[in-house]
Amino acid sequence: MSTTNETNPTDAPHGARPASWVPGADGSPYGVTNLPYGVFRAAGREPRIGVRIADLVFDLAAAESAGLVLAAGAFGSATLNGFMALGRPQWTSVRQRLVELFTAPEHREAVEPLLVPLTEVELTLPFEVADYVDFYSSEHHASNVGQIFRPGQPPLLPNWKHLPIGYHGRAGTVVVSGTPVVRPCGQRSTPDGPVFGPSVRLDIEAEVGFVVGVPSPLGQPVAVADFTDHVFGVVLVNDWSARDVQAWEYQPLGPFLGKSFATSVSAWVTPLDALADAFVPAPEQDPAVLDYLRDDPHLGLDLRLVVEWNGERVTEPPFAGMYWTPAQQLAHLTVNGASLRTGDLYASGTVSGPERGQVGSFLELTWGGAEPVELGDGTRTFLADGDTVTVTATAPGPAGTVVALGEVTGTILPAPRR
Repeated sequence: MSTTNETNPTDAPHGARPASWVPGADGSPYGVTNLPYGVFRAAGREPRIGVRIADLVFDLAAAESAGLVLAAGAFGSATLNGFMALGRPQWTSVRQRLVELFTAPEHREAVEPLLVPLTEVELTLPFEVADYVDFYSSEHHASNVGQIFRPGQPPLLPNWKHLPIGYHGRAGTVVVSGTPVVRPCGQRSTPDGPVFGPSVRLDIEAEVGFVVGVPSPLGQPVAVADFTDHVFGVVLVNDWSARDVQAWEYQPLGPFLGKSFATSVSAWVTPLDALADAFVPAPEQDPAVLDYLRDDPHLGLDLRLVVEWNGERVTEPPFAGMYWTPAQQLAHLTVNGASLRTGDLYASGTVSGPERGQVGSFLELTWGGAEPVELGDGTRTFLADGDTVTVTATAPGPAGTVVALGEVTGTILPAPRR
């Protein structure tokens, strides 16, 4: 049994896909070219870190205790924060070691007892969220919302193409996929004046989130070129939105209670290394951006999202068309000297393409409620109590493989009685 994170050139995660002895791994979007990290609870035990392969979870806490992997003891924790803080050399080393363990037959005897079926585990929030920031980086989404909220005015505000617009959210209301979402209450405007009560225009925002591993000092901006040194991985995000509360409160300071009640994230964090083959040229930016936002090469990610409403596919947002890239978002987030902390989460903002079937919110899908959607169980404009929304995504992997991101799902519960 090896006690080091050994590597083998034939097992390189971004080369030709190696065969795996793990049942179901070959041909799975959760094969050895993916290997997302999460936190699970099984058989009444405390939460522990694992990595997914096919429909199994490999117990990394037990693996490190047995000397199968080395991570400076970080896998003994109940969150990914300690491991994420170790930095890219350690992330890459552990990933290469995992590929070796799952592909080399001589490791099967030691590894197989540490594989747990997904059906036997409960997944928990994979990292402790330090701060949460949400951007507004799809030109199509921003233009659609501008037309809906500000009819007769220019859809994009003058600053939109000069900087990535964002707002600071609430880390304490970020929840793991599968957590029910209680319909929020708040103020909304009516012809007779403001009223208080449950939101009647509850919506989703299908987004992609980036999880920070390596922190940065206060007062020191992070350059676009340093994106991969700080960002550990990617999660899918649903930033639930009460549009009626949002429309009444957002001027002049932006989103507040219409957003802060719940943000759902995947239970699995897909490491950036798993998405190496998914980077593609991002849309051309005109006018030219300021120097601190220039990224060369100017790359986005070819992530293909799918949104299901009560089990029916209603839209397929393409992340590759996002105007502002993840590296630019990180640079702007820190350009004023704001520090990064391990566990920081920043989200892309709603992912929308140019077509109605590519939007990432029901505000756009129903055009502000004016064009209802027919589902198998009835007509919808916005979310009804009992509705379930699931966002999934895939990306191209090496050698023709497909990499799946962990889904994010949630069901709407009624507002509390008062």
